[in-house]
Amino acid sequence: MAKGKAADGRPSKPRTAGSTPTERVSPLLPRYTQFDRLWHAGQARLTFGISLAAVAAAWSDWALHLANAPGRRLELAQAALHDAWRLGLFAARASSGGASEPFSQDGDDPRFADPAWHRFPFNVWAQGFLAAEAWWDAATTGPRGVTAQHQRQVRFMARNALDHWAPSNLPWTNPEVLERTAAEQGRNLLQGLEFLAEDIERRAAGEGPAGTERFAVGRNMAMTPGRVVYRNDLIELQQYTPTTETVYPEPVLIVPAWIMKYYVLDLEPGNSLIEYLVGQGHTVYCISWKNPGEAEAELELDDYRRQGVHAALTVVNTIQPERKVHAVGYCLGGTILAIAAAAMARDGDDRLASMSLLAAQTDFSEAGELMLFIDESQIAYLEDMMWEQGYLDTEQMAGAFRLLRPNDLVWSRLVRQYLMGEREEMRALMAWNADGTRMPARMHGQYLRALFLDNRLSRGRYAVDGRAIALSDIRVPIFAVGTEKDHIAPWESVYKVRLLTDVPVTFALTNGGHNGGIVSRPDHPGRYYRLETMAKDAIYQPPEQWLAGSTPRPGSWWLPFQTWLAEGSGKRTAPPSTGAPEKGLPPLDLAPGRYVLER
Repeated sequence: MAKGKAADGRPSKPRTAGSTPTERVSPLLPRYTQFDRLWHAGQARLTFGISLAAVAAAWSDWALHLANAPGRRLELAQAALHDAWRLGLFAARASSGGASEPFSQDGDDPRFADPAWHRFPFNVWAQGFLAAEAWWDAATTGPRGVTAQHQRQVRFMARNALDHWAPSNLPWTNPEVLERTAAEQGRNLLQGLEFLAEDIERRAAGEGPAGTERFAVGRNMAMTPGRVVYRNDLIELQQYTPTTETVYPEPVLIVPAWIMKYYVLDLEPGNSLIEYLVGQGHTVYCISWKNPGEAEAELELDDYRRQGVHAALTVVNTIQPERKVHAVGYCLGGTILAIAAAAMARDGDDRLASMSLLAAQTDFSEAGELMLFIDESQIAYLEDMMWEQGYLDTEQMAGAFRLLRPNDLVWSRLVRQYLMGEREEMRALMAWNADGTRMPARMHGQYLRALFLDNRLSRGRYAVDGRAIALSDIRVPIFAVGTEKDHIAPWESVYKVRLLTDVPVTFALTNGGHNGGIVSRPDHPGRYYRLETMAKDAIYQPPEQWLAGSTPRPGSWWLPFQTWLAEGSGKRTAPPSTGAPEKGLPPLDLAPGRYVLER
C-alpha cells in the first residue's frame, strides 16, 4: 500500500511542516483570542504547564468555605494545639533520653524508616513534619461544600508543598546524610556535585540520563527478529519471524500506546512479551507509532483509530486472510482498541477473535491521580500551550507524571544522588522510560476532553463516524490486566470493563506498577498475580470485594495469558509468509524499523 494512504484507501490528511500557530487555527478566530492563547502558552513555560486559574479556583473554593465554617476552624485549631502539646512532650522526653512512643509516625513512610531517625533531635523533626502533614490532610479534607475536584487538588498541592520541606530533603536535618558525610569525610557530597554537573551538562546537550548510553534500540533492546511490512504517515507495522515449526492460525496484533515507544513490550532478550509470545507459537504483529512533531499537530484521535488500528488489521488480514485476530492493547493503545472494537461490532465487522486490555481504561470516572489535572481550566490551558508549539513534548509529560509521585520520582532520587553520592544503576526499563515521545495537539485535547473530562466512552456517547458506539456491543472474550501500584490506570478502573461489556472477562491483577507490572518475564523473582474468569451472566462484584475473595498465585501473568490465547485459537499450522509482496505488502526494513528511532 502506498505511503500517505490509509488502509481503507482514503488519502491521509496533508501535514504542513513548520506551520505557525495562526496557520493551525481558523482565520475567523479573532486576533485578540489568538493573542490570549499565545499569552497562556508563554505563561505555561513558567508554570510547567499548570493553569494558575485552576490553582486559584481550587484554593479560593476551599478558603471561602473554610472561612464560612467557624466550627470547622475551631476544630482544626484545637487539633493543632493538641498536636503541639503532644509534640512538646515527645521532644522533652526524647531530649532527656527517655522512651517515648511516636504519636504520628507513619510506619509506611520510607523517608523515615532508617533507625537513625529514632534518635534525638531527628525523631522530633520527623514527628513534627508528619504531624503537620496529617493536620493539613485533615484541613484540606473539607469543609462541606467544596467540590470534590477542588478538594483533591488542594489536598494534593498542600502535600506537595510540604514535601519540599521534609527534613529528609535537607542535608543538615537528615541523619543518614550526616552519617555518610562524616564517614566519608564529605566525599559523598563531592560525588553528588559531580553527578549534578554531569546531569546539567547532559540535559543541556539533549542527552538522556547517565547510563542510558549502555542501552540502544536494535543493539540490546527491541531485539526480536522481524520485518516492517507496512508503513503510513502514522504507523509502521512489524511482523515478527516465527521461531517454531508450527504456529496458531490466529495472529496476535499488539496496539501499544503512542504516549510511549512500543518496545516496552520488546524490552530486551528474555524480558520481552513479544519474544515470549513468538516463542510459544503465535504469529505476532505490533504497531510502532510515529513520534509526532509540529507537522502532525492536526492529527485527531480518530486518525489513531483509522490509520492505526484499522490500517493494521487490514494489513494483517491481507497477509493472513480469513483469520480472526487476537487484538492486544496496552495503556492508551488499549483504549483506542476498545473504541475500534466497539465501532467494528456496531458495523458488523467480526474480524476479532478476542480483545486484551493491558493496564488500559475504558471508564475514566476513577482514572487515578491524573484526574487532579483534568478540569476545564487546565485543559484549556494545555490546549493553548500545545496550539502554540503543535504538540505536548516529552519533558512536559514527564513533569506531570513526576508531580504525581514527587517523593518517589523527585525527592528520594535527589537525596540519593546528590546528597548520598549514589547513582541508581540504569536498567533497561529506566532507559526505555527516558526515550520519550510527543503528543499531537489536537489529538491530546480531544483525548482529555472526550475521555477524561466527559467520560463519553463508558456512557455510550462517544461517536465514531458520526454515530455513537457502545462497549456492550463487543461480542468477543476479553482478557484484562491491572497492576496493583498503577498511578496512571488504577486497577479498579481497569476492572470496570466488566461492568461495560456483556462477554466473558478474564481479569488478572499483578503486583508492580503501570510498566513494571506488565513487563513481567516468567522467571521474574517476586512476581504474583490473581486471576478469575467472570461469565457474562455472573453477579458483579465490586473490585474491593473481588480482591478480598481472590488468592495470589506465584509467577507471571504472561503464562495464563498465553494459555488463554492458545485456548481461543485453532489447530497449529505452518507459519504464514512475511508480508504479502503479491498483494502490495513487501517486507520493508528489519525490525525495529524507522519510527521508533525518531527523536
